[in-house]
Amino acid sequence: MTRPIAVRRLTSLDEFKAVQHLERTVWGMDPIPIHQTLTAVKNGGILIGSFDGDRLVGFCYAFPGFDGKRTYLCSHMMGVDPSYRGMGLGKRMKWAQREWALSRGYSLITWTYDPLESVNASLNLNALRAICSTYVENCYGEMDDELNRGLPTDRFQVEWWLDSPHVTNPAPPPTTMDLHRRVCDWFVNPDGLPQLPENVEQTLAGAEHFPDATDSLLVPIPVRFQHIKSRDPVLARDWRMKTRTIFQALFSKGYAAAGTLRQSGEPVHYYVLQQRKRLRIDASAETKKGDES
Repeated sequence: MTRPIAVRRLTSLDEFKAVQHLERTVWGMDPIPIHQTLTAVKNGGILIGSFDGDRLVGFCYAFPGFDGKRTYLCSHMMGVDPSYRGMGLGKRMKWAQREWALSRGYSLITWTYDPLESVNASLNLNALRAICSTYVENCYGEMDDELNRGLPTDRFQVEWWLDSPHVTNPAPPPTTMDLHRRVCDWFVNPDGLPQLPENVEQTLAGAEHFPDATDSLLVPIPVRFQHIKSRDPVLARDWRMKTRTIFQALFSKGYAAAGTLRQSGEPVHYYVLQQRKRLRIDASAETKKGDES
Protein backbone atom coordinates (compact mmCIF):
# COMPACT_ATOMS: atom_id res chain seq x y z
CA MET A 1 0.00 0.00 0.00
CA THR A 2 1.42 3.40 -1.00
CA ARG A 3 1.95 5.85 1.83
CA PRO A 4 0.13 9.19 1.52
CA ILE A 5 2.34 12.18 0.75
CA ALA A 6 2.11 14.85 3.44
CA VAL A 7 2.27 18.54 2.48
CA ARG A 8 3.20 21.05 5.18
CA ARG A 9 5.26 24.13 6.03
CA LEU A 10 9.01 23.73 6.59
CA THR A 11 10.53 25.35 9.65
CA SER A 12 13.68 23.51 10.81
CA LEU A 13 17.26 23.87 9.60
CA ASP A 14 17.38 20.16 8.74
CA GLU A 15 14.34 20.63 6.49
CA PHE A 16 15.98 23.63 4.80
CA LYS A 17 19.10 21.51 4.19
CA ALA A 18 16.90 18.83 2.61
CA VAL A 19 15.54 21.52 0.26
CA GLN A 20 19.10 22.30 -0.85
CA HIS A 21 19.70 18.62 -1.63
CA LEU A 22 16.49 18.51 -3.68
CA GLU A 23 17.50 21.67 -5.57
CA ARG A 24 20.71 19.92 -6.67
CA THR A 25 18.70 16.86 -7.74
CA VAL A 26 16.15 18.82 -9.79
CA TRP A 27 18.32 21.51 -11.39
CA GLY A 28 21.89 20.27 -11.00
CA MET A 29 23.04 23.66 -9.71
CA ASP A 30 24.17 25.30 -6.51
CA PRO A 31 21.23 25.76 -4.12
CA ILE A 32 19.95 28.95 -2.50
CA PRO A 33 21.87 29.67 0.75
CA ILE A 34 19.94 28.68 3.87
CA HIS A 35 20.51 32.09 5.45
CA GLN A 36 18.53 33.64 2.59
CA THR A 37 15.57 31.23 2.63
CA LEU A 38 15.43 31.27 6.43
CA THR A 39 15.40 35.08 6.55
CA ALA A 40 12.68 35.26 3.89
CA VAL A 41 10.48 32.77 5.74
CA LYS A 42 10.87 34.76 8.97
CA ASN A 43 9.79 37.94 7.16
CA GLY A 44 6.58 37.18 5.32
CA GLY A 45 7.66 34.27 3.11
CA ILE A 46 6.89 30.57 3.21
CA LEU A 47 8.59 27.28 2.37
CA ILE A 48 6.27 24.32 1.83
CA GLY A 49 7.39 20.72 1.47
CA SER A 50 6.00 17.35 0.36
CA PHE A 51 7.06 14.32 2.42
CA ASP A 52 7.03 10.61 1.75
CA GLY A 53 7.49 9.53 5.34
CA ASP A 54 10.55 11.46 6.50
CA ARG A 55 11.88 12.04 2.97
CA LEU A 56 11.42 15.47 1.37
CA VAL A 57 10.26 14.88 -2.22
CA GLY A 58 9.04 18.35 -3.20
CA PHE A 59 9.19 21.98 -2.13
CA CYS A 60 7.74 25.38 -2.98
CA TYR A 61 9.49 28.59 -1.87
CA ALA A 62 8.07 32.14 -1.81
CA PHE A 63 9.02 35.50 -0.35
CA PRO A 64 7.19 38.84 -0.07
CA GLY A 65 7.37 41.41 -2.85
CA PHE A 66 6.35 45.05 -3.19
CA ASP A 67 5.97 47.08 -6.37
CA GLY A 68 5.28 50.49 -4.84
CA LYS A 69 1.52 49.90 -4.92
CA ARG A 70 0.82 46.68 -3.08
CA THR A 71 2.42 43.78 -1.29
CA TYR A 72 2.22 40.37 -2.95
CA LEU A 73 3.86 36.97 -2.59
CA CYS A 74 6.64 36.17 -5.05
CA SER A 75 6.81 32.40 -5.56
CA HIS A 76 10.37 31.82 -6.67
CA MET A 77 10.98 28.07 -6.94
CA MET A 78 9.07 24.81 -6.96
CA GLY A 79 10.69 21.43 -7.48
CA VAL A 80 9.63 17.79 -7.25
CA ASP A 81 11.89 14.75 -7.10
CA PRO A 82 11.86 13.14 -10.58
CA SER A 83 10.57 9.83 -9.21
CA TYR A 84 7.54 11.58 -7.65
CA ARG A 85 6.39 13.62 -10.64
CA GLY A 86 2.95 13.08 -12.12
CA MET A 87 1.38 12.64 -8.68
CA GLY A 88 -0.12 16.12 -8.39
CA LEU A 89 2.33 17.33 -5.75
CA GLY A 90 2.92 20.66 -7.46
CA LYS A 91 -0.79 21.43 -7.44
CA ARG A 92 -1.15 20.41 -3.80
CA MET A 93 1.78 22.57 -2.70
CA LYS A 94 0.48 25.57 -4.64
CA TRP A 95 -3.00 25.29 -3.10
CA ALA A 96 -1.40 25.01 0.33
CA GLN A 97 0.61 28.13 -0.53
CA ARG A 98 -2.59 29.92 -1.56
CA GLU A 99 -4.36 28.99 1.69
CA TRP A 100 -1.44 30.28 3.76
CA ALA A 101 -1.14 33.47 1.65
CA LEU A 102 -4.83 34.31 2.06
CA SER A 103 -4.56 33.82 5.82
CA ARG A 104 -1.73 36.40 5.86
CA GLY A 105 -3.64 38.96 3.82
CA TYR A 106 -2.07 38.42 0.39
CA SER A 107 -4.38 38.68 -2.64
CA LEU A 108 -1.80 38.06 -5.37
CA ILE A 109 0.98 35.52 -5.96
CA THR A 110 3.33 35.91 -8.91
CA TRP A 111 5.98 33.69 -10.41
CA THR A 112 7.68 32.93 -13.71
CA TYR A 113 8.06 29.80 -15.81
CA ASP A 114 9.35 28.83 -19.23
CA PRO A 115 6.38 29.22 -21.61
CA LEU A 116 7.62 26.29 -23.72
CA GLU A 117 7.30 23.81 -20.84
CA SER A 118 3.85 22.34 -21.49
CA VAL A 119 3.45 20.54 -18.15
CA ASN A 120 4.12 23.74 -16.22
CA ALA A 121 1.74 25.62 -18.51
CA SER A 122 -1.09 23.19 -17.81
CA LEU A 123 -0.50 23.30 -14.05
CA ASN A 124 -0.26 27.07 -13.84
CA LEU A 125 -3.09 28.06 -16.17
CA ASN A 126 -5.51 25.13 -16.06
CA ALA A 127 -5.16 23.63 -12.59
CA LEU A 128 -4.39 26.85 -10.68
CA ARG A 129 -6.15 29.38 -12.94
CA ALA A 130 -3.24 31.82 -13.04
CA ILE A 131 -3.00 34.08 -16.09
CA CYS A 132 -0.17 35.73 -18.02
CA SER A 133 0.05 38.88 -20.12
CA THR A 134 3.73 39.65 -19.45
CA TYR A 135 6.61 38.15 -21.44
CA VAL A 136 10.16 38.67 -20.15
CA GLU A 137 13.04 38.17 -22.59
CA ASN A 138 16.07 36.32 -21.22
CA CYS A 139 14.77 36.88 -17.69
CA TYR A 140 17.74 35.36 -15.82
CA GLY A 141 20.44 35.70 -18.45
CA GLU A 142 22.47 32.65 -19.42
CA MET A 143 21.96 29.74 -17.01
CA ASP A 144 24.02 26.55 -16.94
CA ASP A 145 21.65 24.17 -15.18
CA GLU A 146 20.33 21.09 -16.94
CA LEU A 147 16.90 22.53 -17.79
CA ASN A 148 17.98 25.96 -19.06
CA ARG A 149 21.40 25.46 -20.61
CA GLY A 150 21.88 26.73 -24.16
CA LEU A 151 18.85 29.00 -24.62
CA PRO A 152 17.72 32.48 -23.60
CA THR A 153 15.79 32.20 -20.33
CA ASP A 154 12.55 33.74 -21.62
CA ARG A 155 9.73 33.57 -19.10
CA PHE A 156 6.01 34.04 -18.69
CA GLN A 157 5.41 36.19 -15.63
CA VAL A 158 2.10 34.95 -14.26
CA GLU A 159 -0.44 36.42 -11.86
CA TRP A 160 -2.52 34.33 -9.49
CA TRP A 161 -5.40 36.44 -8.16
CA LEU A 162 -6.13 34.24 -5.19
CA ASP A 163 -9.72 35.13 -4.33
CA SER A 164 -10.93 36.29 -7.74
CA PRO A 165 -13.90 34.66 -9.53
CA HIS A 166 -11.46 33.54 -12.23
CA VAL A 167 -9.83 31.27 -9.60
CA THR A 168 -12.67 30.45 -7.22
CA ASN A 169 -15.56 30.15 -9.69
CA PRO A 170 -14.01 29.45 -13.09
CA ALA A 171 -16.04 29.20 -16.26
CA PRO A 172 -16.16 25.69 -17.78
CA PRO A 173 -13.05 25.22 -19.91
CA PRO A 174 -13.49 24.92 -23.67
CA THR A 175 -13.15 21.36 -24.90
CA THR A 176 -12.79 21.73 -28.65
CA MET A 177 -10.30 23.43 -30.91
CA ASP A 178 -13.07 24.53 -33.27
CA LEU A 179 -14.14 27.32 -30.91
CA HIS A 180 -10.84 29.15 -31.32
CA ARG A 181 -8.74 30.74 -34.03
CA ARG A 182 -5.23 29.38 -34.57
CA VAL A 183 -2.64 32.13 -34.78
CA CYS A 184 -0.30 29.99 -36.87
CA ASP A 185 0.07 26.47 -38.23
CA TRP A 186 2.80 23.95 -37.47
CA PHE A 187 4.16 20.86 -39.19
CA VAL A 188 6.18 17.74 -38.41
CA ASN A 189 9.67 17.95 -39.89
CA PRO A 190 11.61 15.01 -41.43
CA ASP A 191 13.00 14.14 -37.99
CA GLY A 192 9.50 13.70 -36.61
CA LEU A 193 9.62 16.88 -34.52
CA PRO A 194 7.03 19.68 -34.50
CA GLN A 195 8.14 22.93 -36.13
CA LEU A 196 6.70 26.37 -36.80
CA PRO A 197 6.61 27.82 -40.34
CA GLU A 198 8.90 30.57 -41.52
CA ASN A 199 6.12 33.13 -42.02
CA VAL A 200 5.19 33.76 -38.39
CA GLU A 201 5.78 37.50 -38.78
CA GLN A 202 3.48 37.63 -41.81
CA THR A 203 0.75 35.89 -39.84
CA LEU A 204 1.09 38.37 -36.99
CA ALA A 205 1.03 41.30 -39.41
CA GLY A 206 -2.66 40.55 -39.78
CA ALA A 207 -3.28 40.23 -36.07
CA GLU A 208 -5.17 43.52 -36.04
CA HIS A 209 -7.91 41.70 -37.91
CA PHE A 210 -8.39 39.16 -35.11
CA PRO A 211 -11.67 39.78 -33.29
CA ASP A 212 -10.78 41.47 -30.02
CA ALA A 213 -13.94 40.93 -28.05
CA THR A 214 -15.02 37.30 -27.88
CA ASP A 215 -12.73 35.06 -29.90
CA SER A 216 -9.97 33.08 -28.24
CA LEU A 217 -6.67 32.53 -30.01
CA LEU A 218 -4.53 29.39 -30.04
CA VAL A 219 -0.72 29.42 -30.00
CA PRO A 220 1.10 26.06 -30.33
CA ILE A 221 4.06 24.94 -28.21
CA PRO A 222 5.81 21.55 -28.17
CA VAL A 223 4.55 18.89 -25.78
CA ARG A 224 8.16 17.75 -25.11
CA PHE A 225 10.38 20.80 -25.35
CA GLN A 226 13.30 19.25 -23.43
CA HIS A 227 13.27 16.36 -25.94
CA ILE A 228 13.57 18.85 -28.79
CA LYS A 229 16.45 20.60 -26.99
CA SER A 230 18.35 17.32 -26.72
CA ARG A 231 17.60 16.21 -30.30
CA ASP A 232 17.88 19.50 -32.19
CA PRO A 233 19.14 22.62 -30.33
CA VAL A 234 18.69 24.76 -33.46
CA LEU A 235 15.02 23.82 -33.65
CA ALA A 236 14.62 24.52 -29.92
CA ARG A 237 15.99 28.03 -30.45
CA ASP A 238 13.62 28.46 -33.41
CA TRP A 239 10.66 27.68 -31.15
CA ARG A 240 11.98 30.12 -28.55
CA MET A 241 12.43 33.04 -30.91
CA LYS A 242 9.23 32.58 -32.92
CA THR A 243 6.97 32.10 -29.91
CA ARG A 244 8.65 35.12 -28.31
CA THR A 245 7.52 37.17 -31.31
CA ILE A 246 3.99 35.75 -31.17
CA PHE A 247 3.39 36.22 -27.46
CA GLN A 248 4.85 39.70 -27.30
CA ALA A 249 2.67 40.81 -30.22
CA LEU A 250 -0.53 39.37 -28.76
CA PHE A 251 0.12 40.56 -25.21
CA SER A 252 0.65 44.08 -26.59
CA LYS A 253 -2.86 43.85 -28.11
CA GLY A 254 -4.47 43.12 -24.75
CA TYR A 255 -4.48 39.32 -24.84
CA ALA A 256 -3.59 37.12 -21.87
CA ALA A 257 -2.76 33.41 -21.71
CA ALA A 258 -5.58 31.85 -19.69
CA GLY A 259 -5.38 28.12 -20.35
CA THR A 260 -4.08 25.31 -22.55
CA LEU A 261 -5.67 22.70 -24.80
CA ARG A 262 -4.33 19.55 -26.43
CA GLN A 263 -5.58 17.66 -29.44
CA SER A 264 -5.15 13.92 -28.84
CA GLY A 265 -2.13 12.50 -30.64
CA GLU A 266 -0.60 15.83 -31.62
CA PRO A 267 2.98 16.69 -30.54
CA VAL A 268 1.92 20.21 -29.54
CA HIS A 269 -0.16 21.88 -26.86
CA TYR A 270 -2.02 25.11 -27.52
CA TYR A 271 -2.14 28.16 -25.31
CA VAL A 272 -5.60 29.70 -25.18
CA LEU A 273 -5.34 33.50 -25.26
CA GLN A 274 -8.27 35.75 -24.43
CA GLN A 275 -8.67 39.48 -24.03
CA ARG A 276 -7.47 40.23 -20.51
CA LYS A 277 -10.28 42.71 -19.92
CA ARG A 278 -12.78 39.86 -20.29
CA LEU A 279 -11.21 37.75 -17.52
CA ARG A 280 -12.70 38.01 -14.04
CA ILE A 281 -9.60 39.14 -12.19
CA ASP A 282 -8.29 42.08 -10.22
CA ALA A 283 -5.88 43.80 -12.61
CA SER A 284 -4.92 46.71 -10.38
CA ALA A 285 -1.31 45.70 -9.65
CA GLU A 286 1.82 45.18 -11.65
CA THR A 287 3.59 41.83 -11.23
CA LYS A 288 7.16 40.94 -10.37
CA LYS A 289 9.41 37.98 -10.96
CA GLY A 290 9.99 34.61 -9.34
CA ASP A 291 10.83 31.45 -11.27
CA GLU A 292 9.28 28.02 -10.86
CA SER A 293 10.90 26.32 -13.83
